[in-house]
Amino acid sequence: MSKFQSLTASEKILLAEELWDSALSEESEIPLSEEHKKILEERLKSFELNPNAGSSWDVVKSRILSSK
Repeated sequence: MSKFQSLTASEKILLAEELWDSALSEESEIPLSEEHKKILEERLKSFELNPNAGSSWDVVKSRILSSK
C-alpha cells in the first residue's frame, strides 16, 4: 500500500500545498516556451487595455459550483 493512501484528506492537501510552495521557490528553474511567453504577453496586454473585462473569481467559482 502506498504511503499516500494512509494519509487523511487533510494531510494530503497540506502535502500538496507544501509541494506547490517548494516548486514556486524554484520558479526560475521552470522552463517557459516562447509560445507560452507569447500567450502570457498577449493576455497581459489585453488586461492592460481593458482591466474590467472578464469575471471576478466569485462569479467564476459560483458558475463552476452551480454546474455540478
